[in-house]
Amino acid sequence: MKLTSVGFIFIVEPVRIFVLSKSRFIKGDYCLTLWIIATLCAFFIKGLCGFANTLVFTSILGFGVANVNISPVELLLGYPTNLILTWNNRKKLDKKVYIPLALLVLGGSIPGAILLKSVDVKYLKVFFGIVVILIAVEIFFREYQCTNAKDSNIILCIIGVLSGILCGLFGIGALLAAYVGRVTTTTDEFKANISAVFIVENTVRIFTYYLLGVFTLDSLKQAATLIPFMIIGLFAGMESSKVLDERIVKKIVIVLLVISGLFLVGMNL
Repeated sequence: MKLTSVGFIFIVEPVRIFVLSKSRFIKGDYCLTLWIIATLCAFFIKGLCGFANTLVFTSILGFGVANVNISPVELLLGYPTNLILTWNNRKKLDKKVYIPLALLVLGGSIPGAILLKSVDVKYLKVFFGIVVILIAVEIFFREYQCTNAKDSNIILCIIGVLSGILCGLFGIGALLAAYVGRVTTTTDEFKANISAVFIVENTVRIFTYYLLGVFTLDSLKQAATLIPFMIIGLFAGMESSKVLDERIVKKIVIVLLVISGLFLVGMNL
């Protein structure tokens, strides 16, 4: 169990090293082996923790594939996984959590139009990245230092609004995950509610991508090819979450939140 949990946390870096050392074998943007590795790793994490698949998928493929080719494929693969996780954990859904967040995600484009005109997007993402890291640290101390401080409804409301805007604006679920992790108590509750919000966000993004012509025949073929590996990774992660101790999974979630925050900051400085 210990070896497995360590492997989860450091799953991206070894793949990066492997890809760099074998870069001479990468031919074009559609190296099937690279896509398969990224899919298995990303959706294993998705099944285990309920999020961070986009972070892992993009981090691995970023070495040999253009981002314009990554996003539509990841979206097509991720959509059914959110449906599966929501259905599988449907008894843990909380309307007070997922409905307000879903509405905020839908409304993210409204303040986004104003922010994009008046604020440098890079600095905005850096700010959100720092917030994610701070929330992850706070969750860690709350979970493992036995603090019982009462939640501030005002602070939770602010975090909820910011998380909805960030996800609606950029499709980034790190702050959303931090918020849901803050207001849920078990991994199943976390997966159920965050997946329900992602369904709304994914639906809107699929419609938008379709209107903008982002989906191509190549991206559809690539997604179809990777579906079996997505299913293998997802269910392997879901089964692992049943075996692993709840505290270990929470630690992995916290680590992934910190990595997500650092990724946001590092990529925009």
